[in-house]
Amino acid sequence: MLLLTKKMSELNHNKIIIIGAGLTGLCTGCYLQMKGFSTEIYELHNLPGGLCTSWHRKGYTFDGCIHWLVGSGPGDNFNNLWNELIDMKKVKFVDFDYYLKAEDLKGNSFKLFADVDKLEEELLRFSPEDKIPIKEFCKSAKKFSKLNMPIEKAPELYNILDGLKIMFKMLPYSFLFSKWRKISQNEFASRFKNPLLRLAFSMSEFEDMGATFNLFRQSWMHKKSAGYPIGGSLEFSRLFEKKYTELGGKIFYKCKVEKINVENHKATGIKLETGEEIKGDLVVSAADGFSTIYKMLEGKYVGKEQEKWYSTGITFPSLVQVSFGINKDFSSEPHSVIYPVSKPIKLDSKSVYNHILLRIFNFDATMSPPGKTVMYAFFATPEYKYWTDLRKNNLTLYRTEKNRIAGEVLEAVEERFGKLNPYVEEIDVATPATIIRYTNNWKGSYEGWLFVKGLGFINLKRTLPGLENFYMAGQWIEVGGGLPGCILSARNLSQIIEKKFKN
Repeated sequence: MLLLTKKMSELNHNKIIIIGAGLTGLCTGCYLQMKGFSTEIYELHNLPGGLCTSWHRKGYTFDGCIHWLVGSGPGDNFNNLWNELIDMKKVKFVDFDYYLKAEDLKGNSFKLFADVDKLEEELLRFSPEDKIPIKEFCKSAKKFSKLNMPIEKAPELYNILDGLKIMFKMLPYSFLFSKWRKISQNEFASRFKNPLLRLAFSMSEFEDMGATFNLFRQSWMHKKSAGYPIGGSLEFSRLFEKKYTELGGKIFYKCKVEKINVENHKATGIKLETGEEIKGDLVVSAADGFSTIYKMLEGKYVGKEQEKWYSTGITFPSLVQVSFGINKDFSSEPHSVIYPVSKPIKLDSKSVYNHILLRIFNFDATMSPPGKTVMYAFFATPEYKYWTDLRKNNLTLYRTEKNRIAGEVLEAVEERFGKLNPYVEEIDVATPATIIRYTNNWKGSYEGWLFVKGLGFINLKRTLPGLENFYMAGQWIEVGGGLPGCILSARNLSQIIEKKFKN
């Protein structure tokens, strides 16, 4: 442990309170413990991970987060970042040969291969009339695969030399990035003449998602740095919980923070829902941004930036996830498949789908008993209020609606895989109300701020105007969300706190 300097000893108890044991909170705790600070984490749920989670149902595990993890493979700066806290060599990753198979009702299909050269060959085979956008996408993805993001230091700590180094490193990619950031993923998808290609490349539920999202995903998969961790999301989160407690950190579960206590415009601790108050020298919120600013702090410390983002910023939507535990082997089927359905699937008044995207866990034996399979479909919806109000005001109808949706989804699955109803042993439907109950995430969003077209890689301020001894971290600070943003936000904040209180 590092020894405290006089500057740090000015803090009476040398205790930092962290709100939230999601991945950001756990990583923040780890980094601060490693730098010699004493920390405590307070979490409303009884499990670590926040949105990075899984849940168990009668021998089946249904996963709610990781599809692919940036930094899973060596040679990438995000891999170096993960390795600062856990040994990534001990995590078994699956690098998929392809990440999606697209099919139509006529039996035509193609695969979105991870390798860019294989992808280009496959897409040109399937739709030679789309040669121009295919080659444009593949050429750009291959170039971006050579980029190793400069993430060694918090941007707030850059000096002139750091800025120049990063500028020269990014210079070969600046034109390409400037070009792609101007269009949305759906705008790019509309360039394809083939309807199945348009479906596979579009993100209809994310109208404003920047085209750079798919481009960077492809580039990371190409260099085998976007794999899936065997065991799923909760087990991945538990690695950081274990690291944190080994470093001496303390986690208090089922402790919902109601208020951040402030005296003379300095954060002095927290008040729990039970009424208990805990004092601390610094408070870090790795929890929901809206609840932090407008509820825990009662909206008393809102600057122009926060006002702008929380009034006009676009968030990732919420989700309805329908999961099945099936007493049948699907090892010969694609692990991820998208196809149009003959009967629309209706979630709510604003969310009707004419296609289905299925994830089949035939690649992770830990998710189901031998010979059985977990399969799930997920659908974005902006109607978080409808779902939360329905659950609150009419629980019977809420459950009826969940059953209806599960039935429609099963019909759509059977359209492709044949009669499955006799084999289905477990059904689970998670709604926006589920996400809000377990994570308190604003609007039931599953990743915070959406990476929309026109944006670069940016973060919001980690402090609030007029409030001292308080910081924020996580997906409401790092625009674009995702697990890499969690650990990056945590590492950057720890560097800032260390510089302020130890130098």
